[in-house]
Amino acid sequence: MPRITRRHFLQIAGSGLLVAHSPYLLAQTPKKKLGVALLGLGNYSTNLLAPALQHTEHCELRGIITGSEEKIPKWQRKYGIKDANVYTYGSMAEIANNDDIDVIYVVTPTGTHKDFAVQAANTGKHVWCEKPMAMDSEECQAIIDACNRNNVTLSIGYRMQHEPNTRTFHQYLETKPYGDITAVSSFAGYAGQGRAADNWRMKKHMGGGALYDMGVYAINSARFLTGREPLSVTGSHPPQCFPNKFAEVDETTLFTMDFGDGLVADCGTSVVKGFNYFKAECEDGWYQLKPMQSYNGVTGTTSDGKTLPPIDGMQQTLQMDNDALAILTGRQPMVPGSEGLADIKIVNAISEAAKTGQTVRL
Repeated sequence: MPRITRRHFLQIAGSGLLVAHSPYLLAQTPKKKLGVALLGLGNYSTNLLAPALQHTEHCELRGIITGSEEKIPKWQRKYGIKDANVYTYGSMAEIANNDDIDVIYVVTPTGTHKDFAVQAANTGKHVWCEKPMAMDSEECQAIIDACNRNNVTLSIGYRMQHEPNTRTFHQYLETKPYGDITAVSSFAGYAGQGRAADNWRMKKHMGGGALYDMGVYAINSARFLTGREPLSVTGSHPPQCFPNKFAEVDETTLFTMDFGDGLVADCGTSVVKGFNYFKAECEDGWYQLKPMQSYNGVTGTTSDGKTLPPIDGMQQTLQMDNDALAILTGRQPMVPGSEGLADIKIVNAISEAAKTGQTVRL
């Protein structure tokens, strides 16, 4: 399974934007592969990250860390993971002495990210942390501080910033083919009826609900594709479709992000309503991603008829290869901890705005 099709590679190269899609491509390609240990063996690790790691060029799956020991035999059989590279949550500190493992990827419920990421940093291994980074800015800062203290790299798992069409539109901030951006729409949601009552995504203290799960995509895309930080936000929750299920967390949140100088992003997120797109209205046209952050099929279109086709392969493969190259070449990761912190500050501000009905300044 190729990471990017030849057709799409040539399209990128021909546009002169190849380096923009992976800033590490011009660096000398290291021969070493980093060993990755997945911390948490839930759906995302099982169905997306582990398969994606079968196609990476600069890192590979070598270890697992789990609180569900019954999962261990299946993972070892499927991926050939050595006994010495298998850890439980209680024994993960021992990974500090394992030279096979270079990176710990935290892939657990959001409410547990801070503790696990700090523990991972304290082993001296580099840390990749799935989005959203943590519950609040204090937890995010604790992760950043732990990684700095242990001199390890921290990357946040926003595959969207590695996705080629998204990066092409990011380059438009410099080239301005349609003039300056005048308005933005950014919506990330999926249709559904909620999870089982005991699922962590339905629990407030674990980071459940639309805003944490999907809202960070709408927030991050608006920030990344305008190159600006919001000065204030508003927020609201429309009437619920399933109030009995969503007693603790939000089904749908609508919000705005005011960047100043008249530029406002109209945004929304939901786990019961399907919408997924980013659109920038400009002085001389528009461009959009639709869908914006799906696992596949991300497609760009423009007002003058251009189409940016989706890549083949898995976005997670590209993300983890870029993050591995950042470590191997000693460069800043494409999505550092400061990105996760910025988004969570906005998430918390939107929650406050929705609760109080007031505009919240950042």
